[in-house]
Amino acid sequence: MKKSQKLKLGLFLSVVCLSASAVAETNTAEKAAKPAHGEYIDWRLLSVSHRQDSKTLRAILGNETAINAARSEKTKPWPDGSILAKVVWKESTHPNWPQAIIPGEFAAAEAMIKDSKKYAATGGWGFAHWVGEKLVMHEEAKAKECFACHVPMKDNDYVYTFNALK
Repeated sequence: MKKSQKLKLGLFLSVVCLSASAVAETNTAEKAAKPAHGEYIDWRLLSVSHRQDSKTLRAILGNETAINAARSEKTKPWPDGSILAKVVWKESTHPNWPQAIIPGEFAAAEAMIKDSKKYAATGGWGFAHWVGEKLVMHEEAKAKECFACHVPMKDNDYVYTFNALK
């Protein structure tokens, strides 16, 4: 990865962490505000995935609640307050090693927010994406569209990727 790509990736992940921190701090994703300097949760990597259909690579991150649940294996169901974020890049190949699939152009940043009461209609999960530094919740129709893809994972609290780690 080129130095400029690493810098862009680092800056983007910083924005994701800062934005996600605001969600956790205010406990209201819809009213996420920019956190004060230094006030952010250290989101960590839970897993990675590769989607062949969309030719994308994904890093799945978790907020503190999600990380603690994953470490204690208490993810069925995930506790309320868990946020799983997915940072998505188009796949590319390494210029010096064409057999290696590497992150290419940034594609999206998405999130699943666990609130079993508020999002009961979609398995207890709200769905969102980042627009700049703001986490934007999907309206009901789009959330149901997202949820429909997760229905096959009902027995794993509608989460795909973490299942592979068990």
